[in-house]
Amino acid sequence: MPDRLIEAVEQATGFPMTGLTSPLPSYINRVYEFQAKEGTRLIGKFYRPGRWSKDSIEEEHQFILDCEADEIPVVSPLKLLNGTTLGEVDGIHFAVFPKKLGREFEVIEDEDWRRLGRVIARIHVAGSIRKANTRTVLHPGISTSSDIRQLVKGGFVTPRHVEPFQEIGQKIVDISSGLFDDTEFIRLHGDSHRGNLLYRPQEGIMVIDFDDMMTGPPVQDIWLLLPEHAEKCKQEIELILEGYEMFRKFDRRMLKLIEPLRAMRIIYFLAWCSKQANDYKFKTTFPDWGSDRFWQQEINDLGHQLIRIQSQLRNQANHIVS
Repeated sequence: MPDRLIEAVEQATGFPMTGLTSPLPSYINRVYEFQAKEGTRLIGKFYRPGRWSKDSIEEEHQFILDCEADEIPVVSPLKLLNGTTLGEVDGIHFAVFPKKLGREFEVIEDEDWRRLGRVIARIHVAGSIRKANTRTVLHPGISTSSDIRQLVKGGFVTPRHVEPFQEIGQKIVDISSGLFDDTEFIRLHGDSHRGNLLYRPQEGIMVIDFDDMMTGPPVQDIWLLLPEHAEKCKQEIELILEGYEMFRKFDRRMLKLIEPLRAMRIIYFLAWCSKQANDYKFKTTFPDWGSDRFWQQEINDLGHQLIRIQSQLRNQANHIVS
């Protein structure tokens, strides 16, 4: 209830608060805007119980603080009166952030793609200085296999579609896993689509929402910026990498992972949705989620993506032979 939220933030920060508790859009967690009596606006993020452990959330916060230490514009959690960035109320972990406004970064000219590449590279420089021991490991045989098991064993896939979903999912895992051999794995933002890269006139590109932070190949944070499939975005990829390599070397062999990663993200998103499928808000927003028609469409989409991966592998094999 609002009174309990306000009390938790007051006790954690030491700031007397007004009665403002304005909910903000968020499906997994619960996020509210608060106002201190002296006028400061704050954002309270209450983490969904059971999704991340305390250690996992602390690793998210550490990554943000590492980015801040490298002068990357981010929104860092406030240090609370308990000496950490993480509070707890009624068994629910929460963090408090300053409110910062920005607009989605618009890509208009070539230099804008280079700017995106530079900010992603700087995040990866910060991401490579330490490891995350409790976060998702983005690998077909680890994260994707786990996501498939969760969806099937949790009963989220309708009975008639369990077998075809498992079959197409396993094919994607099998065909993709070997491509990840000898690939660098570092801390990543993990969800670096352009909606999470805001522009602030005095700071440049500000990176938000590290909730899906993970360990994986650096190309994950690059392909999410693309407007289309990799074969249609060769110029954008080159421009991004021009900017990226001003700060960090990029192994171009990783580009072959883009389409497998796209398939993995489809499955990851399905598992992400399943964690909240029984929430009233989710059900009303996505009433068709989990139906027979829904799963048929998802299986079709995964099938198309598998064809892309297979075609990519054939082209690479032909290139090697020629």
